[in-house]
Amino acid sequence: MSKDNLKARLAYSTVSQLSYIILGVALLSEPGIKGGLVHLANHAFSKITLFFCAGAIYVATRKNNISEMSGLGRAMPWTFGAFALASLSMIGAPPAAGFVTKWYLLNGAWDAHARGILLVLLASTLLNAAYFAPVVYQGFFGKASAADLKHQFTEAHPALVVPLVLTALISLALGLYPAFFMDLLQRLFS
Repeated sequence: MSKDNLKARLAYSTVSQLSYIILGVALLSEPGIKGGLVHLANHAFSKITLFFCAGAIYVATRKNNISEMSGLGRAMPWTFGAFALASLSMIGAPPAAGFVTKWYLLNGAWDAHARGILLVLLASTLLNAAYFAPVVYQGFFGKASAADLKHQFTEAHPALVVPLVLTALISLALGLYPAFFMDLLQRLFS
């Protein structure tokens, strides 16, 4: 949470996100294993969206630090909107893909009678919110510096913005239509 460099914060968050996969499989309950496996796809699309956004922000502004991104969400709404959506997925908020993961993991922990894991999942959700929400807040509600107001930043080139919007939409689709991916998993493992 103390990392000001956006890419460093995203890299550290990967450790917690990959832990969900291991945790789900280690629960040895059907919903837990499904949650861990579905998180492979959920994390892939959501995290690549976040890194695409970080790259687009850097290309358009030459800024790496979250503390320097005040107001950029208003200048780069597609990029920061995609970042917000992918952040919701990482947090586990509906309707994004990460909610499906957390739902299965919570059910898996319940089925495995691992009540402590329920608390760990809830605490990690709060921590995810604590390190993603400030980025979104800073971008959309932070006051832009005088230098940034003079520069008038805009979105990066469409070749950078279109892919991050597509991966964000896939992350949303995985949350809205989880049955598609769950059916695919069921066919693979039956």
